Amino acid sequence: MTTIGIDYTSALHQSAGIGRYTSELVSSLINIDLGKEYYNYRLFSADLHNALHSNPIFASNKQLSNHNQFLLRGTRLSRRWLERLWYRLRLPLYVELWTGRLDLFHAPDFVLPPVLPKTRTIVTIHDLSYVRLPDITMPGMSNYLNKWVPYSVKTADHVIAVSEATRQDLIELYQTPSEKITIIYHGVTPEFRPMEDESSHDIVCETYNINDKPFILSVGTIQPRKNYQRLIQSFAQTLSRLPEPLSDQLILVIGGGKGWQYETIYNEVTRLGLENRVRFIGFVADEDLPALYNAATIFAYPALYEGFGLPALEAMACGTPVLVANTSALPEVVGQAGRLVDPYNVPALAQSMVELLTDEAQRQQLRQAGLHQAAKFSWAEMATNLIALYGRVLD
Repeated sequence: MTTIGIDYTSALHQSAGIGRYTSELVSSLINIDLGKEYYNYRLFSADLHNALHSNPIFASNKQLSNHNQFLLRGTRLSRRWLERLWYRLRLPLYVELWTGRLDLFHAPDFVLPPVLPKTRTIVTIHDLSYVRLPDITMPGMSNYLNKWVPYSVKTADHVIAVSEATRQDLIELYQTPSEKITIIYHGVTPEFRPMEDESSHDIVCETYNINDKPFILSVGTIQPRKNYQRLIQSFAQTLSRLPEPLSDQLILVIGGGKGWQYETIYNEVTRLGLENRVRFIGFVADEDLPALYNAATIFAYPALYEGFGLPALEAMACGTPVLVANTSALPEVVGQAGRLVDPYNVPALAQSMVELLTDEAQRQQLRQAGLHQAAKFSWAEMATNLIALYGRVLD
């Protein structure tokens, strides 16, 4: 039987972003293909020993070890060491040394590892923000991506873009032939839905010490690309424009782990004297996200660049009105179901927040539109499209 290899490293070692994408990708393939046996799958991971014994993320993936159709294979070498051996020393340590024979290998995290000459390859490109916005990309990561992503895109037999915006960037910035690129969107799981029982909201809010309502929510790693500095500035202006008692009650809640230059964002809160009005709640567990979205009055996501924008999609699926940037892939994902605004324009951000917070009719309209828009995206459809693409590339 035909065997597909998938780089599963990010799913076992990252709890957000591409790790989440890869985990959902494989879980969806299991649901679609298990028992149908279109393909056998070999899931490769760096630093597998530590992932199996110490990483709680793996707990949700125990099913992988129970089916011969989906087998987890890997090495004790860390990802950093593999990158040194593969990309710095250029050693021919083919993935097949660990996975066994493969007909096709899919790298869902930007860069292809070495594979045997006869193995077909697919690479997923999530965004080219490091090219579009180099000043807000971590220098070491930028150097790595600028060197190896173009190589991977050129070398791969086919490229997956997660949005039309990313596809256009690949064509414009890397001169990738359009016929070599297929768009396969992210999905949203059924757990992200409107929740009428507010007791679940209260439990999650208590867990993250959000006892004040209402609140504006934003979710994503604390880094410059998420545009939190301007979000915080616009929140300060919003408070000054709101009527009482809303202006006295409203807080801004930011959920996400600390990323590059997070100190600058924290310092902005102090500079504006908003220590009691802005709450950084850290990384939010997947199981808590639906209730948190539901509890928020609005969801604000003015990111400077997104290859897709999964948090905005999840918020819409929960019936939460969304305010997003009018750049990159966000208009494509949100469509007409959210409020779009220039992410560099702080007064415009503030005015949009004021209007959403004070207009219940507009929030209700966006709730319904968001639910309809979110229904267009599913991980099951993504897996079905992915299996079809595997077949085309193999043929």
